[in-house]
Amino acid sequence: MSHPVPDVLAYLEGRWRVTRTVRDLGSGETGSFDGSCEFRRQRPGGVLLHTEEGRFTWGGVTRHAYRGHRFEPVGDGTSEVRFTDGRPFHHLDLRTGHWTAHHPCAADGYLAQYTVSGQDRWQVVWRVTGPHKDLLMITVHDRL
Repeated sequence: MSHPVPDVLAYLEGRWRVTRTVRDLGSGETGSFDGSCEFRRQRPGGVLLHTEEGRFTWGGVTRHAYRGHRFEPVGDGTSEVRFTDGRPFHHLDLRTGHWTAHHPCAADGYLAQYTVSGQDRWQVVWRVTGPHKDLLMITVHDRL
């Protein structure tokens, strides 16, 4: 069951624990990420800066991992998600508590299924397919 979110930026703002499983469907290899993220406003009503950091384990090797995005308000409770350098990533609309997004990346395609299960939990499942990747990534966010 999904939980409707009338304003995606207001919902995301704050700190979240992040757990991710990654499976290479071609090779069967698996990996995991454990860390946290923060969605912080640049100014009231403005862009949310997303930063995520933690430990990623793949092939028995654990490394520090970091990434970030910009969530720009659209004005109707939805957001344009961009990479930190401003390139577009995808639109995000959680007003029904569920959203499907697509992002083409060179020859590979990224398909996301967002689901909000409550005030303090949401997840995104990414399916990545193409000549270079065949991945399933499941990320769960729990509010800190």
